[in-house]
Amino acid sequence: MSTTKGLEGVVATTSSVSSIIDSVLTYQGYDIDDLADNATFEEVIYLLWNGRLPKQDELDQLTKDLADNADIPQEILDFMKAYPNKDVHPMAALRTAISSLALYDDQADVMDEQANRLKAIRLQAKIPTLVTAFSRIREGKDPITPRKDLGFAANFLYTLTGEEPDEIAINAFDKALVLHADHELNASTFTARVCVATLSDVYSGVTAAIGALKGPLHGGANEAVMKMLHEIGEVENVEPYIRRALDNKEKIMGFGHRVYKNGDPRAKHLREMSKKLTAITGEPKWYEMSIKIDEMVTGEKGLLPNVDFYSASVYHSLGIKYDLFTPIFAVSRTSGWLAHILEQYSNNRLIRPRAEYVGPDKQVYVPIDQR
Repeated sequence: MSTTKGLEGVVATTSSVSSIIDSVLTYQGYDIDDLADNATFEEVIYLLWNGRLPKQDELDQLTKDLADNADIPQEILDFMKAYPNKDVHPMAALRTAISSLALYDDQADVMDEQANRLKAIRLQAKIPTLVTAFSRIREGKDPITPRKDLGFAANFLYTLTGEEPDEIAINAFDKALVLHADHELNASTFTARVCVATLSDVYSGVTAAIGALKGPLHGGANEAVMKMLHEIGEVENVEPYIRRALDNKEKIMGFGHRVYKNGDPRAKHLREMSKKLTAITGEPKWYEMSIKIDEMVTGEKGLLPNVDFYSASVYHSLGIKYDLFTPIFAVSRTSGWLAHILEQYSNNRLIRPRAEYVGPDKQVYVPIDQR
């Protein structure tokens, strides 16, 4: 039995949702560059779930359905207010809240295709409201009810701040959501598919995926990047900080990717957004620091920045606290998780790999008084 550490290079399933071939990322066959430049996040949700871009009436209906289902039960809000530790990480809060939502959905365990698609709508619609509600609750503020006249990206920014965002912020955030929507069989997506392959429910699948995304080797990397930028503080501090990290062989978050040999195709879009937004906010140092770090790490280690590296300064420029970066990742990636969950249900087989045993052999039980 041959083994591969971390399942690297192992093909575990077939999927039409997204692909990474020769360092090119596609959603249902559409190049990520094409979608990032032209599509809205709502269009991408429809594409991932249906295998094609929507017509105008279909997009209007999806947008309406998401707006109509964005509210969350008051019981969930009260539950979040009662969390024992106000310093709890937002990913832990989100994981718990998503799981709790299932208790308020009378179709949670109904497994036909129509019910699962309705649950997908409800989950996609509610997850941004959960993130922004928790953010406000921990600051002692009241959650804000989403507006039906705002799109998905605009509603997130509105319910987070209480202020209607401008078009630049909406477009930047919408593009970030498009770029993070799916990424083939990454750790959280594989976790979701393993979970629902047992014929567990959609809520369980998304909860499991959030648990996997929470780790710093997956979704938590962009948060770690912003922490690093804050530690560095100023552009002139970049070189000694990174030099010390490189000399000590410390991992610098936001660089390298197992499936990309020629660089993450999403990074360039976020780099441009970072440049634009940091200039608008009057804090170009975050972009300048990022560029200098990029040059040093790429030049000396040959590692190129991934999607997490520049997304950190983008989200910071939008006024988002860095411990919300990974929950925002989840808000976007839920669209991909749900696409894979629906695909798994449509042609299901229990996912049950084997493990090569490397433990002791031919052990014999010894009574406890003789050990």
